[in-house]
Amino acid sequence: MRKTIFDLLGRKGQTPVSMLTCYDYNTARTIDEAGVDMILVGDSLGNVMLGYENTLAVTVDDMIHHGKAVCRGAKEAFVVIDMPFMSYQPSVEEAVRNAGRIMKETGCHAVKLEGGREYADRIKAIVEAGIPVVAHIGLTPQSVNALGGYKVQGKSLQQARKLIDDAAAVEAAGAFAITLECVPAELATLVTERSNSLTIGIGAGNGCDGQVLVYQDMLGFTDGFTPMFVKKYADLHSVMLDAFRQYKVECEQRTFPAADKTYAIDEDVLKELRKL
Repeated sequence: MRKTIFDLLGRKGQTPVSMLTCYDYNTARTIDEAGVDMILVGDSLGNVMLGYENTLAVTVDDMIHHGKAVCRGAKEAFVVIDMPFMSYQPSVEEAVRNAGRIMKETGCHAVKLEGGREYADRIKAIVEAGIPVVAHIGLTPQSVNALGGYKVQGKSLQQARKLIDDAAAVEAAGAFAITLECVPAELATLVTERSNSLTIGIGAGNGCDGQVLVYQDMLGFTDGFTPMFVKKYADLHSVMLDAFRQYKVECEQRTFPAADKTYAIDEDVLKELRKL
């Protein structure tokens, strides 16, 4: 059965919710088969799928293209799709229009947007249009230039108060879940205890109602810097690299394809062909 908002909210304060990013059909099927509760089609696809330096170049069309594939693959997981940079910032009307387009064209179950109190009016309008919203506060990658880089948020008293205020604002606006990224664990736990929304942490400790990771990070696909909070559950980069290298060697040595991977032709037919 497809998981619903009520299933997820019913887990608050009880069994934590699991969430992974995903950007394609086959991976969505595998994540779904594993029983992961939620899938995020993140604008992180700009980094891990499209090779951009950051998420800012990702478009609504990009999100819809990948979101469609994921929604076709996931049969039970609750699918959330990121609203990319400048798809909701310009106006409330633009936010509702793009959120509606993303949901209508992909079949997803919620959208996610970054920002706190300053975007509460967008969240409220999207929710009132019948589209569930996941908010995202703390480190917001779309604001990386304004933040001065990828830094932990909420360490000072002023920052912590803002984060608590932002959480209250997005919840009041109707966000059923709040992503907390790169936030001190104790602060994230405090927000979780004070909120009726589901909190989903990424680099925010284990006191949240759920966790999310970029699947390429947890499978060892990262190239270069890996965030401190990532746990590598497998090293598939090395597995794939070894396989690709072996394939290259076997192609060059003509050991692939071997006879058992080759189609045969009747010998009499071959004899006649050689006469031509």
